[in-house]
Amino acid sequence: MRDIGVGLLGLGVVGSEVAHVLLDRAERLSEQVGASVALRRVLVRDPNKPRPHPFPQELLTTNPDDIFDDPSTDIVIELVGGEQPALDFMRRAISANKHVVTANKEVIAKNGYRLLSLAAQHSVDLRYEASVCSGIPVLSPLQQDLAANEISTIRAIVNGTTNFILTKMAKEDLPYEDALRLAQELGYAEPDPANDVEGIDALYKLAILASLGFHTPVRPSDVYREGITSLDPKDFTYAHELGYAVKLLAIARQRGDALEARVHPALTPLDNQLATVDGVFNAVQIEGDLVGTLVFYGRGAGGGPTSSTVVADVLTVARHIAMGGIIRPRMELNRRIPVMPMADIMTRYYFRLSVADQPGVLAQIGRVLGEHEVSISAVIQKELDPEAQTAQVVILTHPSREHSVQSAVAELEALPLINRVSALIRVEH
Repeated sequence: MRDIGVGLLGLGVVGSEVAHVLLDRAERLSEQVGASVALRRVLVRDPNKPRPHPFPQELLTTNPDDIFDDPSTDIVIELVGGEQPALDFMRRAISANKHVVTANKEVIAKNGYRLLSLAAQHSVDLRYEASVCSGIPVLSPLQQDLAANEISTIRAIVNGTTNFILTKMAKEDLPYEDALRLAQELGYAEPDPANDVEGIDALYKLAILASLGFHTPVRPSDVYREGITSLDPKDFTYAHELGYAVKLLAIARQRGDALEARVHPALTPLDNQLATVDGVFNAVQIEGDLVGTLVFYGRGAGGGPTSSTVVADVLTVARHIAMGGIIRPRMELNRRIPVMPMADIMTRYYFRLSVADQPGVLAQIGRVLGEHEVSISAVIQKELDPEAQTAQVVILTHPSREHSVQSAVAELEALPLINRVSALIRVEH
């Protein structure tokens, strides 16, 4: 059998690891496939740029045509990142009857179904396991191993940067700015961290997870998003005293005939496995009617973990080529479940309010919450400042509607005895 040719787009952190694995373990990988898997060309911007691994110079090219127009290239690996030109590269590869492997969460979240339809037209494969949680295999289990289950809930920690920051805020009492700076110094956060800390990265990943888990199109624009930039270390302390950890959660849940899809900080019970996921680690918790609760845990980013999954996808495609057939993972979006507006979500809430230390404050708070049908579960006074004559009041609610809570917050902040609502964090049970 002829060699199975591979073209690689991008030689950054992940691309360099993928290329190194394909070259350094070529004999072993070929034995697993039953045919030789050969890296043909690698698309780069600068062939002379220093790289973590030495590569034969003849493999490098700055011309995409050298990969797309090469009839000996069977599989194209897209690792350039971002929506463009990655989307155009994938379309071009598929239209040239080449199989595609990618780790691009943004492209798959926004265009996955259309790309899979195009791949079906050209009888080629499109694999994207590394687009969510990098080295943790979770998409294939959703599509195959859990196919007999009705999935009810997906809860996930899918961004290692934010999880590292939140862990430092919780364990070392660091302010957000200091925890972010440390993450940047260690290389966990980009110089511009917005994609991570504003929840955009997690939003793309949840759109993919929810689409596969509930067999319905979930667009990134359907997902409610809230980042971690406004969190205060004292809320981590109070939450822990109440039996919770604070995590950036990606949540998808079926509620009757509708679907919740939201990314935001949440108080998570300490006895839940997600509460123990610290540092740069990721975890995806899936609840199915047959299998119960499963947790997929591991490193969710980095060159090593991502290259593991990318190369695994390449080997899967290569085996199918070697056997003369293609088994395409399909995005079976055969349901049309609407995503609930965030205003209709029912959950519990954590409030922290800065109030005047005067009689009648709690009565006013209770009156406003009651008028908006927000039921109080617990009230605790946490801090008292005699000089400023202010106090910190922490409130936990029973399940309440988001719209009612937001209306109550607006009215509370207008009261003369309320300095401000310092924190409003949802509670996930």
